[in-house]
Amino acid sequence: MTKSLTLSDVLGLGFMTFAFYLGAGNIIFPPLAGYMAGEHLSLAMLGFLVTAVGLPLITILAVAKAGNGWAGMTKLLPTGIATALAVAIYIIIGPAFAAPRTGLVAYEMGLKPFLGDMGQSGLAAYTVVFFGVAILVSLNQGKLMDAIGKYLTPVLMLLLLTLAIGVFVAPQGSMPAASGDYQHSPLVKGILEGYNTMDTLASLMFGALIVDLLRKKGIHDYQSQFKYLAIAGIISAIGLSVVYVSLFQLGNTAGGVATDISNGGAIVNAYVLSLFGQPGQFILAAIITLACFTTAVGLISACSDFFHNLTGMSYQKLVVLLGAVCAVVANVGLSQLISLSIPVLVAIYPVAVALVLVTFLKSYFGRPRLVFRSVLLVAFLFGCLDGLGAAGMKMDAFAFLPLFDKGLAWLLPTLLACGLGTMVRGGDKLAAEAA
Repeated sequence: MTKSLTLSDVLGLGFMTFAFYLGAGNIIFPPLAGYMAGEHLSLAMLGFLVTAVGLPLITILAVAKAGNGWAGMTKLLPTGIATALAVAIYIIIGPAFAAPRTGLVAYEMGLKPFLGDMGQSGLAAYTVVFFGVAILVSLNQGKLMDAIGKYLTPVLMLLLLTLAIGVFVAPQGSMPAASGDYQHSPLVKGILEGYNTMDTLASLMFGALIVDLLRKKGIHDYQSQFKYLAIAGIISAIGLSVVYVSLFQLGNTAGGVATDISNGGAIVNAYVLSLFGQPGQFILAAIITLACFTTAVGLISACSDFFHNLTGMSYQKLVVLLGAVCAVVANVGLSQLISLSIPVLVAIYPVAVALVLVTFLKSYFGRPRLVFRSVLLVAFLFGCLDGLGAAGMKMDAFAFLPLFDKGLAWLLPTLLACGLGTMVRGGDKLAAEAA
């Protein structure tokens, strides 16, 4: 008989999910957006929340709806295609980019302000320690919910709450004037900025990981897994919304406080120093380090679990291997990682969003297998055009495509393909094909 989770376990699951999402990027992007949005703060913030909170939550629900994690979502795709897509997503969001970035940003914002630039050897030593501890926490997957959800995350939430209260109770500066695209299209700009968190891709990983953790807790039936995964997604969505709103407000009241507005990290540093003084720097360092660490643990665990199921290699060995790879890649340099990874991300992201869309619409398709493959093919082809553009290639020949200049050439064709898919009828094959 399926067990039920205690209230403590449910809250721990939700806090763990929240902590997995909350990395350094999630803390750095909103303040800059809030600063540049100026008087259009509300629209910009709404757009950001749609893609940085709404899409990840919908993706978690899609994973729950499909059942059986990634395998359930991709069962209507050719096995080789589904595997290749999963490998690409796990490598990009894992050891190739996002996970190494956590160690690098934790070093830059959590340690470097106090000890100064310690050179390549200092960075190497820090990343070895950072990912070494992440490996130790990730090794015992059965204790993951306890280690992250019940202990580390409450501390992280307390630190973030302290900062949020300070921002609203004692704003430190004035509202800057809107700048850039926020002057004319704040909602659209906010939507596009929300993609920078990459949390929709992360949801595909974390959703499968949480399903596996639920099984280890004795939750085996579909209905219970869906319920607990949905609750975890909602808890994390609420937490992320609170964080984003407070950080948008921070940036929007940083006029005259932050002199360096080249990135959100500089704005947060200046604001915290003004608000809390030197002790605030320690608070900020703790927030950044904990956020990066919990995200690193989530990414290493999810990737190790996936490649364990794919290759049969020991989960523990994979944790050690991927953690070591992350430590090495973090020393290559963030700029190079970004230049190599962004075009690939831009190409694959539409496929992930399309997969979520067709998962929810499957019951409306007369021939779901055909529609799944067609919609994802359209998203991939047009996503590749966006990816080539992001790589700096001249793509003037495709400038006529709607939203191509926004990097969203895939959106309308993908929606059109879904619409056409609902018109295709499959007769008696429907039940067998959808099963």
